[in-house]
Amino acid sequence: MVFSSTVFLFIFLPVTYILYLICRNIKVRNIILIIASLFFYAYGEPKAVFLMILSIIANYLFGLGMDGRFRKPLLIISVIFNLLMLYVFKYLSFSAQLINDITGLGIPVPAITLPVGISFFTFQAMSYVIDVYKEPKLKEKNILNIFLYISLFPQLIAGPIVKYSDLAEQISKRSITIEKTTLGIRRFIYGLAKKMLIANTMGQIADAAFDSQSSELSAGALWIGAAAYMLQIFFDFSGYSDMAIGLGKMFGFEFKENFNYPYAADSMQMFWRRWNISVSTWFKEYVYIPLGGNRKGKLRTGINKCIVFFLTGLWHGANLTFIVWGLMHGLFLLLEQYGVIFFVKDKFRKNIFGSIISHIYVILVAMFAFVFFRADSLGNACSYIAGMFTGFGQEFVLSSNVYALAFTPYTAVTLVFAVIFSTDIIRRISEKLKAVNKAGLSEYIGCGASLCLFVLCVMNLFTASYNPFIYFRF
Repeated sequence: MVFSSTVFLFIFLPVTYILYLICRNIKVRNIILIIASLFFYAYGEPKAVFLMILSIIANYLFGLGMDGRFRKPLLIISVIFNLLMLYVFKYLSFSAQLINDITGLGIPVPAITLPVGISFFTFQAMSYVIDVYKEPKLKEKNILNIFLYISLFPQLIAGPIVKYSDLAEQISKRSITIEKTTLGIRRFIYGLAKKMLIANTMGQIADAAFDSQSSELSAGALWIGAAAYMLQIFFDFSGYSDMAIGLGKMFGFEFKENFNYPYAADSMQMFWRRWNISVSTWFKEYVYIPLGGNRKGKLRTGINKCIVFFLTGLWHGANLTFIVWGLMHGLFLLLEQYGVIFFVKDKFRKNIFGSIISHIYVILVAMFAFVFFRADSLGNACSYIAGMFTGFGQEFVLSSNVYALAFTPYTAVTLVFAVIFSTDIIRRISEKLKAVNKAGLSEYIGCGASLCLFVLCVMNLFTASYNPFIYFRF
């Protein structure tokens, strides 16, 4: 089940929320959310729900043993268990195929369906056990609380990854207010609009470009396709995060922000402080710092960063393209750290020229890296990038190509708005209105915009057939 579906919007969410409001007891409310979350996951993954339940029970038991004599061996076993489960369902087929490609052994490649959201709920479960090992007082004896923490449907299948320490108190004590509910509904609608009105439209342009032969399109068309995919993945995933945060508010939970206008960053280091914050924070806390972080010299720091970004790429998908994507980001972070890319330093960014150069640099690095992220193979990615620099002699786009059908006046206008809304211009306007004592006007505008956006989303939902959530496959 996806948030941008009629089943979720008009059946699942209203029924769950009404039952939740009727029941005042926090324990009963938690049970309602657990049952609803399991149904939410089982609706699309009826068999995989048992895998998630197994993960919850196993990590609950691991957590119980974190204050005993064998806590360290048990921690190691828990990490192996979680990573092995992730490996079998996400990477086993990829590993077998890779071995076959390299050696020609002909190992049977198992056809294993990837359970939706397994990367997210596995990392969340691992963080609980690791945190209890570090701080035994976080141990939770009530298994229902662990069930709710891991299975909570707003952030179950595509994050953001939430630490148990951030949610533990809210599980046992939280409140619903009119203000929080209003903010939650508006945040959900904004996320839904990002997904339905912008990400889906950008996806049509990107799919048409990447699914075509690079030689069929001009350099201009390929650049637009790459830019469209950058915008698609941002609005798709940040839109999902907005919806998750909004739903959390409606049910009394507070989730941390997951995106903070990453395309406005002026260095790759800043980009990763703003992009998919929960995942980058997870790798920092549970991989980078345990490896030694930046405490053991420049060489070791560089190695640690390479390991982290290799794993970050691999976490996103079982394909060499994702690994290259991760390593590209790691490479540019190292080049910044060692001063090779000097124009991201503070003294160069203080003037307007240096600021523009650093922003362009971030956009270009992110764009080329996302070409690898989107492409089906390394060869296709290299061909696509080569076409971006060699296809200037062709017409903008061949009229016979599917790209011409995807790049219409409507999608072109949406592309312009997508670029604008990827910046913090709306937030700045809202802050200026509040600064001149126009907070009420800002609220009226926000409510009116939310209503209009929801109507447009519903109209789009009933008329459009293209509605993928690209982060579901991770």
